[in-house]
Amino acid sequence: MKNDLPSFADIEAAAHRIAGKAVRTPLLNAPVLSERFGGQIFLKPECLQRTGSFKFRGATNAIAALGEAAQRGIVAGSSGNHAQGIAEAARLTGVHATIVMPSDAPEAKRARTQASGATIVAYDRATEDREAIGMAIAERSGATFIHAYDNADVIAGQGTVGLEIADDCAALGVTPDMVLVSCSGGGLTAGTALAVSERYPDAGIYTVEPEGFDDYRRSLQAGHIVANEKMSGSVCDALMVREPGRIGFAINKERLAGGLAVCDEAALRAVGFAYEQLRLIVEPGGAVALAALLSGQIDAAGKTVIVVLSGGNIDDAVLQTGIAAYRSNS
Repeated sequence: MKNDLPSFADIEAAAHRIAGKAVRTPLLNAPVLSERFGGQIFLKPECLQRTGSFKFRGATNAIAALGEAAQRGIVAGSSGNHAQGIAEAARLTGVHATIVMPSDAPEAKRARTQASGATIVAYDRATEDREAIGMAIAERSGATFIHAYDNADVIAGQGTVGLEIADDCAALGVTPDMVLVSCSGGGLTAGTALAVSERYPDAGIYTVEPEGFDDYRRSLQAGHIVANEKMSGSVCDALMVREPGRIGFAINKERLAGGLAVCDEAALRAVGFAYEQLRLIVEPGGAVALAALLSGQIDAAGKTVIVVLSGGNIDDAVLQTGIAAYRSNS
């Protein structure tokens, strides 16, 4: 597959490629949330995924799809989660990865990327274009650049999240009314939307983003891609991109029910809630879907709601800040 739109069949193929490497994360019933909101609330904890986020799925599928071309090396640009996914998937495949990472990336993400053997090239996210830097490195070296979200094989890999949600809902005998997905470039949302809508066409799928970086919400409202004005300034470091990916947007604009945005304080409170009430470690960007539920942005009463917790790569200091924000608001 090149950069044509991925299909449901591509997601099924990705599921076979990543089987035995990626963790099949559970769909967790969340009684504390169900009782609070009067619905059936389930969590998809990708914070338990290998490398701590859903990104390992797309990275593994994209590298596997390259075949022998992967031996020339892999280049990626990422604030941390795609970086870790690519680095670990490359290590398991026996190829070298170079990752273009912002200089302000969380130390935990940087350290884990290096631990998988990748070479890190730092850049300034406010003034430099990581994709341009990464593609230039790939051109010089003969390596393949794998975009974090605007890549059909990556989207198909991320779509295994939605495939597992659909399979587990069927096994539990429940029909999802809403699926809330944290969103930056839209690859996870697009893959999830493809898979879930194939089985449950009436499910409302929503992007959730940090306020001030809600390019997806605004793009959906406008009917065309709209960019963010800035590239830094949110605690949700995993969710700051310039604009939606074109492949994912072509999928999402036809399948999504809408977009939501939450403030940093709400994201931090959700981090604290996940720790205190669920005993799950979730980073701010991975907690925005939960934050949308907790802050009352959707009506969950009488509905079955799936909340995707997309990642858990968080520095200790930020986790403590989230716990304090939750406790002060309880």
